Amino acid sequence: MALTAAHRAVVLGGSMAGLLAARVLADAYAEVLLVDRDRLVDVTGPRRGVPHGRHAHGLVARGQQVLEEQFPGLTEDLAAAGAEPGDFGHACHWYFNGRRIAPADTGLVSVPAGRPVLEEQVRRRVQQIPNVRFVEEHDILGLLTTPDRTRVTGARIQARAAGSEPEELEADLVVDTTGRGSRTPIWLEELGYARPEEERVEIDLAYTTRHYRIDHDPLGDAQAIIPAATPEHPRGGLFYRLPGDGDIYELSLTGILGDHAPTDPEGFDAFMRSLPIPDLYEAVAGAEPVDDPVMFRYPASVWRHYERLERFPDGLLVMGDAVCSFNPVYAQGMTVAALESLALRRHLACLERPRANAFFKNIAALIKAPWELAAGSDLGYEGVAGRRTLKVRMANAYVARLQAAAEHDPELSNAFIRVAGLVDPPQALMRPRLMLRVLRASRAARRAGETAASRRQPRAAAASR
Repeated sequence: MALTAAHRAVVLGGSMAGLLAARVLADAYAEVLLVDRDRLVDVTGPRRGVPHGRHAHGLVARGQQVLEEQFPGLTEDLAAAGAEPGDFGHACHWYFNGRRIAPADTGLVSVPAGRPVLEEQVRRRVQQIPNVRFVEEHDILGLLTTPDRTRVTGARIQARAAGSEPEELEADLVVDTTGRGSRTPIWLEELGYARPEEERVEIDLAYTTRHYRIDHDPLGDAQAIIPAATPEHPRGGLFYRLPGDGDIYELSLTGILGDHAPTDPEGFDAFMRSLPIPDLYEAVAGAEPVDDPVMFRYPASVWRHYERLERFPDGLLVMGDAVCSFNPVYAQGMTVAALESLALRRHLACLERPRANAFFKNIAALIKAPWELAAGSDLGYEGVAGRRTLKVRMANAYVARLQAAAEHDPELSNAFIRVAGLVDPPQALMRPRLMLRVLRASRAARRAGETAASRRQPRAAAASR
């Protein structure tokens, strides 16, 4: 069966990137079809197509700003669903190497919603757009093209129900938002084009997550407790209350390079006790587990450099994790996808069918800073393979000192949170005023260490005598 295009756009994949693309495309096309292999409508829990959805997720500050711009009132809806917003500088208790950075008034909104709740609220908004239609529970078979293969004219899909036949969706524009498993590189090769170069950072990360029922509030004034992984303490965690579930709390433990939290309860607890702060273990001590630990593995961060291709078929774009998949501990993926949707809007305002090369160059500029932030941080771990330039080594050393200094300096906390939240660029941390504060704190810490060492020496000598 063939469906004829009538100024139509087709989005492949119902991810957050897909939903945001559909929202923008709806302003430019008479009809937008969003195709996904999962059921989408009225789904409230984790989806099969989002394997990380069962684990801790975060939306950093810039992502919240873009989503609120695209869907006015979304933050209020999330609050009504149990994800009460707070200030990132107070609501999230950030720990680095066992030290909490000082609370700060950032003015940035933190929404403690896990991926299923956030995606559900956004999906409901997109579903209400009159010219957007969800094509659920359909496999994506491939692309339709002109005979000379220079232009994509639609997609071939097939319902997952038994006995279904392939269908052809004709379209003026196809947008691939199918995530890490995107088949666009393979489709390009089949059509006679080059595959994009891939930049990879192998990290062998895993999340192991368990849920607990707790009859009291162990968080106090926090939305979340986050002992972040560092090269000194490469094990990390995230603990928060699930929105809407009252007394159910989610605990995700992270480890890289094969050092993963086990899925047996005893091993999970032992890994939790090894963290540099006792807060998470104390929070769940005596609590009732509601499930067994579950693991999600993430082998590598991947950036597919579509902007470097010399040839690319007209009528096709790629967005989200299908272009660049970030180490999830930095919580950048959804926000970068949101920024890409703003880029798509700008290109649609100029041209009915955006030029792929110009679009890819635009989003590559958006990806560059968060990629360098995440990939550079990962290269701070000795076992992660990659080229450690002088810039990377200096940046990692400086950020470690800044995090230590931020223990007593709210201004440094604010600056760090703004950069981690993709509100400010990484170079904002290098402002002379901030560098001076870090230098002063480092000198004070060194003097304190020297003083403590000098006091220990006489005592050690006396003990030896």
